[in-house]
Amino acid sequence: MAACVRYIVNDVSAAIDFYTRNLGFKLEMHPAPPFAEISRGDMHVYLTQPSQGGGGGAPMPSGEQQSPGGWNRIHLVIEDLDGTIVRLKSQGCRFRSEVIQGVGGKQILLEDPSGNLIELFEPNTSEYRAPSSGSGAASR
Repeated sequence: MAACVRYIVNDVSAAIDFYTRNLGFKLEMHPAPPFAEISRGDMHVYLTQPSQGGGGGAPMPSGEQQSPGGWNRIHLVIEDLDGTIVRLKSQGCRFRSEVIQGVGGKQILLEDPSGNLIELFEPNTSEYRAPSSGSGAASR
């Protein structure tokens, strides 16, 4: 089953360009200006602009408008984090953090054009299992 995530963005076209050009996502559909679906493997991201109409970008019952940003993020496993950072910086991409070395690998937080986060992660151990590779808990 595919994982689906909705990101609220300021400009759907700019977000499509960012994710497809920089991170290897594929455009699945863009049926209307305020909505598109992109994918990378089994991950699907719904790019949605805030709107007064119905749909995923509609205001909350309280009247609060949805907006991009925050700290929730998608996590992408990258083979060459340092090389990816150099390439993305040369294309003018923004980062919210510097590289952080953790127990299982190193990571950096990349911002899309609306300020949504993408965690780029390079594992430093052969024991790292990406989510699609299954886990011991699921096989018990």
